[in-house]
Amino acid sequence: MRSVFALLALSLVLVAAGCGGGGSNNTTSTTTTTTTSGSASDPASLVPAKLKAKGELTLGTDPTYPPMESIAADGKTIEGADVDLANAFFKELGLKVHVVKASFDGIIPGLKNSVKYDLAMSAMTDNKEREAVIDFVTYFSAGTSFYVKTGGPTINSLADLCGHSVGVERGTTQESASKEQSVKCRKAGKPAVTVNSYPDQNAANLSVSSGRSEVGMADSPVVAEIVKQSNGKFESTGAKFATAPYGIALPKNSGLAPAMLAAVKKSMADGTYTAVLKKWGISSGAITNPKINGAVS
Repeated sequence: MRSVFALLALSLVLVAAGCGGGGSNNTTSTTTTTTTSGSASDPASLVPAKLKAKGELTLGTDPTYPPMESIAADGKTIEGADVDLANAFFKELGLKVHVVKASFDGIIPGLKNSVKYDLAMSAMTDNKEREAVIDFVTYFSAGTSFYVKTGGPTINSLADLCGHSVGVERGTTQESASKEQSVKCRKAGKPAVTVNSYPDQNAANLSVSSGRSEVGMADSPVVAEIVKQSNGKFESTGAKFATAPYGIALPKNSGLAPAMLAAVKKSMADGTYTAVLKKWGISSGAITNPKINGAVS
């Protein structure tokens, strides 16, 4: 699952000008909900007045992660499961949404006080570390998978990465996991993992196809799409692991979380949610109990 920041980057962001979606170095995962008069059966009634007055909210996403988000054939339109879901949720909120391209590691700073984005949907994992600085509403579940050039090494687990090179998108949980595994390899007296980090998933894929990296890592639905679109160039290896929820990312204590949760639930109840996942071939990641800040680790 994608992580929105590396630990070092987060610490620098929080110290420098308070960016990163959190107010301080607080490590407690708490949420202060802004109360509005309204009903969960009517998500629009729960939208805070200051956001309702804007009429249109800006949603950031890194469109290099199909089928969740990517650039369409016209070279400019952002499409994908996250975009279709966002449109469904915003219809329930009675608001318009403007989806804009973002660098993945820039989303958290951009959410700080809504300086660039009012929210984000970018295959972003909800975990406890991130909940210290932003809020989430969960809406999907995914794991991590490995892929290699066809005929490449068999990688069944993180432990198998010792002595191999891996290509990952910068700021993702895959980057963190492979770096942590490299430390474990060295402590066990084994060769380290060579971690090649890239600004987006497309560059990580290229590193694997060019041979610079022996192994690629990404979220399970994304790896399935990478392999599918490679025309036999790539194959998956091993089973997916580290399943966790994706979350709609919101500035801390923005007051939008209850309305968004109600919108997700209503889209699930009327079948729109199921239809979107089916359209993009990711029905296996459906959840039935969305939550505010529902991290499992």
